[in-house]
Amino acid sequence: MKKLIFFLLLSTPIFAQIDRIEPPFWWSDMNLSEVQIMFYGKNIAQNDVSASNGIVIKGIQKTENPNYVFVTIDTKNTKAQDFVFTFKNKNKSFTHNYSLKSRKSNSRFRKSYDSSDMIYLIMSDRFANGNPNNDSTNETIEKVNRANKDGRHGGDIEGIIKNLDYIKSLGATAIWPTPLCEDNDEKGSYHTYGQSDLYKIDSRFGTNEDYVRLSKELHQRGMKNIMDYVTNHWGYMHWMMNDLPTYDWIHQFPGYKQTNYRMATQFDTNASQYDTNLCMDGWFVKSMPDLNQSNPLVLKYLTQNAIWWIEYADLDGFRVDTYPYNDKNAIAQWTKSITDEYPYFNIVGEAWYYSQAQIAYWQKDSKIAAIQSYNSNLPSVMDFTLEEIIMNGVFNEDKQEWRNGMVRIFENFNNDFMYPNIHNIMVFVDNHDINRFNDLYKNDFKKYQMAMTLIATVRGIPQVYYGTEIGMAGSKAVGDGDIRRDFPGGWAGDSNNAFSASGRTEEQKKFFNFTSQLFNWRKNKSVIHNGKMTHYVPENNVYVYFRHNETESVMVVINNSNEAQTFAPTRFKENLQNYRFGLDVITNKTVDVQKEITIEPKSVYLLELK
Repeated sequence: MKKLIFFLLLSTPIFAQIDRIEPPFWWSDMNLSEVQIMFYGKNIAQNDVSASNGIVIKGIQKTENPNYVFVTIDTKNTKAQDFVFTFKNKNKSFTHNYSLKSRKSNSRFRKSYDSSDMIYLIMSDRFANGNPNNDSTNETIEKVNRANKDGRHGGDIEGIIKNLDYIKSLGATAIWPTPLCEDNDEKGSYHTYGQSDLYKIDSRFGTNEDYVRLSKELHQRGMKNIMDYVTNHWGYMHWMMNDLPTYDWIHQFPGYKQTNYRMATQFDTNASQYDTNLCMDGWFVKSMPDLNQSNPLVLKYLTQNAIWWIEYADLDGFRVDTYPYNDKNAIAQWTKSITDEYPYFNIVGEAWYYSQAQIAYWQKDSKIAAIQSYNSNLPSVMDFTLEEIIMNGVFNEDKQEWRNGMVRIFENFNNDFMYPNIHNIMVFVDNHDINRFNDLYKNDFKKYQMAMTLIATVRGIPQVYYGTEIGMAGSKAVGDGDIRRDFPGGWAGDSNNAFSASGRTEEQKKFFNFTSQLFNWRKNKSVIHNGKMTHYVPENNVYVYFRHNETESVMVVINNSNEAQTFAPTRFKENLQNYRFGLDVITNKTVDVQKEITIEPKSVYLLELK
């Protein structure tokens, strides 16, 4: 009798309730009309699933884990509405309401960021604490501890919103905050690259509604919101990690094995398959399980989540973390799915190489990648070779030699032919993962002027890291927390408020005023945004280049020598043509460009030719 009771207990279905449903809602008139909805709950896969209102279920997929069921519905030619999913097992059933919403008008053709923009990179936890009430929350493990350089400091979405006018005054037209979705690690969670819930803003940053409000506030100012998206990995505290939908949802060896970080294996014709697989499939760090994008369920989940955020939060672009560590074919499909839905949506991928050929491989329609019949579909990449030259101390090289001084900058642009879209690459001097520019160059303002003038006037999309514009320093050798310091004035009680002109120190004013003048000038200069670049071999450590189109020409002179330099304009005749003088944007000084030009040591001319 006992055996019979035990058998009946095992065979009797346990009726599930739904613990999670993702995406939580969708839209009725998407180009991606088939949406795969993930239901999670105890033994939910034991049920049959149906939908009301004539909603067509195209497929139901179950996995080895009975707590998941993936239901694909077809929304083509279906109006916005609420309808009901019914889950039934024998004579028992339960229901769940689901919504198809109406899209924002012209959502599909939203304009994204491009070379007319300047992007302001914000370390979200370290910028400004606009709402102290959410510094620590009951649902998250790590609590605020501003005394710990690697702890949570309390920066949030409200802090960004309250300082958007500051960012705009700098000349920025777009912001890129580091990830804002929940990261529930017990320590080091402030960087949020180890996310624990992809459909939820971390409560210490605010709410989903706050994020939507951030986009609205930006758009009211004519600015753009770029989401930092992570496709390669999650955090080990992600809610699925305790109950994976499939064993191969993440890469297992079994369990953890660290990547070899050798990204060149992704196109190296001599690479072993072992090394290639370990780069893609190995975990970035032990606390970041590596997602298996080659699993169709994973790829669909990531694709829909990305599109959901674009539509829900009215986003203007993505920056994608560690792009080459993904399964290369799957990430190309992910990227194409997004740009098929939004044809003008820009996505910049972090392809951290120090070779133009290797970076260019990852840009859409690369002729280099085409040799291997590969196309990443990724619109934009980051110019890490230029960053490396700058952060390897080129502006400390006072004298020009065969391979030193401004010739290194010149040679970086020699290789622009490798990029299929040279105007759509991101240029920068520092970011949240490397030494601060002002630490390396000891807050030398003249060197700062040279570097910022360079990234503001060459091809591509300039990105400025928060605080660099006021002289903030920080050393990677000291630790990540040092290059991610709190912005002064972002916290109540800060002795120095650099968000306010009256609160800045004299040095901060000097840095800020120059940066603001430079990038506000750039805003309306189409010749800089998409004009041709012609440059000349540096002489005496002086680098001269022109940005020009049919109606305008700008001459940039950077003297990296520690001596004043005088040069004749004759060798620039093809660009100077009949121009008589140049008006220096920085000093408002007029320079006769038909006579010998003298430029002070460690200085720049930014000349609008007249």
